[in-house]
Formats: sequence, C-alpha cells, structure tokens
Amino acid sequence: MRASAIEFRLRSLIILVIILLGFWAPWIKGLGWGGPMPLLERLPLLLSRLGLASFDAAVPAVIVFAALVAGIGMVLRVWGTACLGATTVQSRDMKANAVMTGGPFRYVRNPLYLGTWCMVAALSFLMTSTGALVAMVLLTVFQLRLILGEEAFLASRLGEPYLAYVRAVPRLIPRLRSNLPPSGSKPRWLVAVLAEVNPIGIFVSLAVLSWSYDHMIMIKGILVGFGLSLVARAFISGSTAGQPAPGAGAGEV
Repeated sequence: MRASAIEFRLRSLIILVIILLGFWAPWIKGLGWGGPMPLLERLPLLLSRLGLASFDAAVPAVIVFAALVAGIGMVLRVWGTACLGATTVQSRDMKANAVMTGGPFRYVRNPLYLGTWCMVAALSFLMTSTGALVAMVLLTVFQLRLILGEEAFLASRLGEPYLAYVRAVPRLIPRLRSNLPPSGSKPRWLVAVLAEVNPIGIFVSLAVLSWSYDHMIMIKGILVGFGLSLVARAFISGSTAGQPAPGAGAGEV
C-alpha cells in the first residue's frame, strides 16, 4: 500500500515519532519485556552467554558494528543529498524534473531511504531490545510505503526513462557495479554536509562517544547533532529558496 501525500509531507515528523517510540518503549514497564538495558549493552552479554565471543571481545565488536551501520547511513545520506540537491531532499512535495543517475543513484534507486534506515538502525542500538524491534519494523513498513508512492509518482511523471531506470537499478539492495552513465550534475558537498548534520552526529556519537560506555553521553551527543541539523536546514531552506531542483529521486528524512 502506497503512502498518501500527507504522509510524504509529514515523513520527517512520522519517522521522528517512530524513533521516540523506540526509545520510550512504554510497554516495557507494564509487560516486563526486555528490561531497561540498551541493545548496545545487551548484545555483548548475549554473545558471551551463547559462547560466541568473550564479553571483553563482544563489547568493542558491537560498538564497531553499530558505528559501521551509522557510517553507511551517513555516507548514503550525504552522497545522495550532494547529487540530488538539498532542496529536493527536504521538499515537502514530490519532485520529478529528470531521472537522477548520478552518485549512489547509479547503484540503488533509493539511497536516501536506505541511508535513513541505516541511521535509525544505528540509533536502535541505544534502545531496549523490544524498543529497537518495534521501531525498525514500523520504520521499514513506513519507508516501503513511501517508496511505493514515490515510485508511482515518478513513473507517471517521467514515463519510459524512469521505467528504464527501474529495470536497470535495484530498489534497495545496491549493486557493486553499474553500467549507467553518470549524470552531468556536479555534487554540492558543502550544502549536503550541512543538510545531513543529523546522520553525521549519529555516526560521531556511536564511533567516538560510545567508547565512554556512558549511554547518556551518547544520547546527548545525538541530541546536539539533531539540534544543529534543524538550524542548518533552516539556513539552507532560506539560502536556496527559488533554486530549481536538479533531478528526481527518492528523498528523505
């Protein structure tokens, strides 16, 4: 089932609510599921109890894995935004000016949605086990609905060029190689970095602050990054107002 136009407009808010629900996990207190321990701490204990790794080895392994997931999300978000354009990514309405085949769009049709999924997956390591499960299931269903709605919109507006692109590039599992010629648009890296401060902040928090083994420090780092991202996006929206969007592709959080 495709997402409605109002869901697309409110996609950032809906994803934020899903993340907050995962952190809050109100069902834990009443049902006793999972306890208050975040996944970043619970997974090493589980691995050690299963005999798959010692606790001392499991702790850094889980931290590195979480940081790797956050890093993949950050790269996809920044790279995709640099090629597609911050105004298109942040737009409340779907855009369909031309088929975007540059950057990550040569290898996967929805790198920004995939980047958002990785970003929230990295955040889920700071949630309880059931909070992480609920958040990721809700996010996956919601993003798939957004993708189906956006792909139908692009197909109706762009026609055969977009359908040919759909046949050549996978929806969510990237190919390592692509035969598509890159688009001629030049990536705008500085604007993309400013527009994607949030996933950058999540990566830094998990890659650097997690070694403090202080859950609240990581949360504070992520909140600081989120606050800075709101300021950066407001600045970008004002400075790029009226500029044409460079292409069409899948957006956002």
